[in-house]
Amino acid sequence: MISMILNLLWVVLGGLPMALAWWLAALICAITIVGLPWARSCWVIGFFSLWPFGSEAVSRRQLRGRGDLGTGPLGALGNVIWFLVAGWWLALGHLSSALACFVTIIGIPFGIQHIKLALIALAPVGMTVVKSRN
Repeated sequence: MISMILNLLWVVLGGLPMALAWWLAALICAITIVGLPWARSCWVIGFFSLWPFGSEAVSRRQLRGRGDLGTGPLGALGNVIWFLVAGWWLALGHLSSALACFVTIIGIPFGIQHIKLALIALAPVGMTVVKSRN
């Protein structure tokens, strides 16, 4: 129940613009064809950015207990390319949103969530979104 209330406040008080930014990045990646692997990640993280409370982003290697294409050397290369092309822009958006949220006491949990999303924006390859265990 608490996560539902926090998510509704999140959407109303600023979560929607960053979700739209992630979906714009997904659209641009999909148009380029070469960016299709990143487009799916952007789409998923966009939904996470829209409705973050009650979910968490975790490494697929940690979740499954084994590596895959996105958690190995190719995933690291993908994260470097992502960071140079779009990751730092999305991280900057999340950090500026976090600063705006930290101005008020009620915005502190939202600011913390924006910082978590900024870290994900820097290196999303090899991550997946799952429901929280708590």
